Amino acid sequence: MDQRAHVTLDSPATAPQPLSPYYSQVARVGHADGSALLFLSGQIAEGATLAEQSRGVFEALDALLRAHGATLADVVNIRTYLTDISRLAEYGAVRREFLTGTPPTSMTVEVPRLFRPEAQIEIEVVAALPAAG
Repeated sequence: MDQRAHVTLDSPATAPQPLSPYYSQVARVGHADGSALLFLSGQIAEGATLAEQSRGVFEALDALLRAHGATLADVVNIRTYLTDISRLAEYGAVRREFLTGTPPTSMTVEVPRLFRPEAQIEIEVVAALPAAG
């Protein structure tokens, strides 16, 4: 039996589409036992405030995960890029609305800017799906 991982790259039609044709939204690394890791591309969202953008990002992440049979509860790692780290508490309040269980491993950094000038936040996640059965 082949024990190698199977990698699928896609941008699910049921989720927000990428802002560029030069990347995929999700990399699914499936294992022989039926388990999988999902690597989601960094997401940004529209909104006037950091809270609005954060909510939009988590909604996009949720849609991408659901397209692969996962939920935000399956997130094991989250990487957050903020353009103003002094607003971490504002982001944290929104994050707690969406990540309600045991918190995943995490990294948050301040960056001078993101690829869209209006973006205040970008988030990427990794989710783990157990074997079916």
